[in-house]
Amino acid sequence: MKKPTNKIIFSILILSLYSCFPWGTNDDDVTPLSPRYEAVTMLRMEFENSTDLLPPKSIDSSGKIYVKDDYLFINEPNKGFHIYDNSNPSSPVNLAFLKVLGSSDISIKGEILYINNATDLIAIKPNFLENSIEITKRIVNAFPELVAPDNFSYHNTQANEVIIDWNLNE
Repeated sequence: MKKPTNKIIFSILILSLYSCFPWGTNDDDVTPLSPRYEAVTMLRMEFENSTDLLPPKSIDSSGKIYVKDDYLFINEPNKGFHIYDNSNPSSPVNLAFLKVLGSSDISIKGEILYINNATDLIAIKPNFLENSIEITKRIVNAFPELVAPDNFSYHNTQANEVIIDWNLNE
């Protein structure tokens, strides 16, 4: 195998040093990028009391779908879950909307729904006959803070607030 010649080594050295100098640019002339997304925040006390079982509504955007027995749970990202009675699959009935801010996923064991509520994990026992829910447990800060869709935008969250969504800046 041939040894690299001095000319090749010298050329690599010159190119490496060349990239270290700004060559006509001024860092003061660079305009900082503005965040594309703005955090939607809520005070923790208000956030913890925001989960509710509401009348049915239409689906604006759908996320994950979970099937349990005769029920469909269709996530509307960061808003909650549309609940359908699917006992007749050819004609599902829209029963209710479970408002869970910052939600994206659900798991069900027995009669308990386990849902991510932004940074928290909540356990909910629903009663569809009485149109009510009971939050049986809340684990605060079980999940990391919601990240902007572009993974670039940042919000300096205060101790008493929670990011529940991100809005695109126009």
